[in-house]
Amino acid sequence: MRIAIVLIAAYLLGSIPFGYLIVRARAGADIRETGSGGTGATNVSRRAGKGAGVLTLILDALKGGGAILIGTLILGNSFWAITGAAIFVIVGHMFPIWLGFRGGKGVATGIGVFLVLAPFAVMAAGVIFLAIVFLTRYVSLGSITAAATLPLFVWLQHGLITPVGNLWPTMCAALIVAALIIFAHRANIQRLLQGTEPKFK
Repeated sequence: MRIAIVLIAAYLLGSIPFGYLIVRARAGADIRETGSGGTGATNVSRRAGKGAGVLTLILDALKGGGAILIGTLILGNSFWAITGAAIFVIVGHMFPIWLGFRGGKGVATGIGVFLVLAPFAVMAAGVIFLAIVFLTRYVSLGSITAAATLPLFVWLQHGLITPVGNLWPTMCAALIVAALIIFAHRANIQRLLQGTEPKFK
């Protein structure tokens, strides 16, 4: 029963559509009708400005960290508290019940999850993200690459910097979250291959 509470709470927390609400408040528009249609920070910044995008990023990250904290408060440092909460908060962000299961791509929420679980790994993946975006101006490519390298950085943090508590649940969460984020970028991948992906300005 407690596991079900954690998973449902993580999903509902992830489902809070901050990007949608911010754009509605700032611009009186529906973010789903702009750009990629996603509710994430990049699309929000295109519609309502970079300040709105940064606010969305912060709030979406807080959802991820909050889900892990709620999970560990209820279940302790168990497999389901970590892996389950991480997966369900990302799924909630990507497929929010309040917006007809059409949300964002999970990057900022994933940042929040792993800032709690493996902060050095997130910082390393963040460096990769920034370098790729700086060199190519493709936020999607930076996000995909950072997500793909996150499990490696979790492992490296554990072995080289500081131990990651509950390594295997955290590694499992990293692998599944990375796969979910890459899956959410499948249309971006297709546009990147076709040379039609818009660059961030």
